[in-house]
Amino acid sequence: MLQKSTLEFLNKLKENNDRDWFAANKKAFDAEQKLAKSFFTAVGEQLGKIDSIERIQIFRIYRDVRFSKDKAPYKNHFSVGFTRTKPLLRGGYYLHIEPGGSFVGGGFWEPNAADLHRIRKEFEMDDDEIRTIIADEAFKKFFGELKGEELKTAPKGFDKTHPAIDLIRKKQYLLTRSFTDKEVLAPNFQEEVVATFQAMRPFFDYMSDVLSTDLNGESLYN
Repeated sequence: MLQKSTLEFLNKLKENNDRDWFAANKKAFDAEQKLAKSFFTAVGEQLGKIDSIERIQIFRIYRDVRFSKDKAPYKNHFSVGFTRTKPLLRGGYYLHIEPGGSFVGGGFWEPNAADLHRIRKEFEMDDDEIRTIIADEAFKKFFGELKGEELKTAPKGFDKTHPAIDLIRKKQYLLTRSFTDKEVLAPNFQEEVVATFQAMRPFFDYMSDVLSTDLNGESLYN
């Protein structure tokens, strides 16, 4: 279980986001980070039983402020990412712990140009399967809708009047589920996180099939 002390520390860090305060409270940070890492590792072990995970990345608390107007040196959250085993399995899982802002996410955050074009061409040819997936009751229960930044108009080479233009103009394909602090601290939170990840699988399996085949449906990796 995650502990109340972890959320309390992150709240204090948000209020005192400077190097002097952090240095004075480094022992508290180390203790809370250890608890968070332990939880993330346990989630990873459970996720590994239902999917093939290539990489687990527990993100550092330190912010890269070189190109940011916000010069606060530390993040106000703990987070971890789980990458599926490429090239046949695509998509990634993400867990974000922040007081009042915790969520589980997954999908395709920054697909490269070739993958994005391949996804758009698939939707242009046939959007029936993806429509079925995102209209499923379980999908809607967990995620509501398919999210992500999108262009204001059609990408170059696509018809802006195409029936699937709402999907084609997306630049990201994301699934998210938010959790309250009470839910984060509940005894079953680990199970809820893993269940949420598992609910992403129909979407991931479909997208993996798209990205591992050409436009004729032939495997790229035979």
